[in-house]
Amino acid sequence: MAEGTKPLDDLKDLKTLMEKPPTPEGAPEGDAAASAEPAPAQIEPQAAPEPVKDAQGRSYATGKRKNAVARVWIKPGPGKITVNGRDVETYFARPVLRMLINQPFDAASRLGQYDVVCTVKGGGLSGQAGAVRHGISKALTLFEPELRAPLKSGGFLTRDSRVVERKKYGRRKARRSFQFSKR
Repeated sequence: MAEGTKPLDDLKDLKTLMEKPPTPEGAPEGDAAASAEPAPAQIEPQAAPEPVKDAQGRSYATGKRKNAVARVWIKPGPGKITVNGRDVETYFARPVLRMLINQPFDAASRLGQYDVVCTVKGGGLSGQAGAVRHGISKALTLFEPELRAPLKSGGFLTRDSRVVERKKYGRRKARRSFQFSKR
């Protein structure tokens, strides 16, 4: 054992050790300098992250959901959303999917302030809408880093990892068995 340490005979010794910190060797027990807690380290405030923009003043991000991948560019504008060269109302005809796409703007209080141009590949319409929402959220945080907190608390920056379960051999579907036949 080290010279300054004592063996613990029972839990009472442990409790007394936890209540008062050990004194350095050579310092008297009642010394105020030794018993005072060390001063907390000075924490320097970090500078806010800089916005990431390209030469045209746009921010780019990739969003994913199921098998769909969306490449999203945002820039300040009247709020026009274009998906694969078509207007959002014609590409996503269901109002629920359009509402899903506008959720990051609602959470950040930026509805109608950004133009969105995106290309989507893979998956179905629901997965593509989720991918566009994820891409818009990531692009908004790159364009305005202070929006990260409201978007993160809303859950828009996390990729939804739920995907369709694959079919297994010896099964009719992913989990469904073939019908049992007694004869």
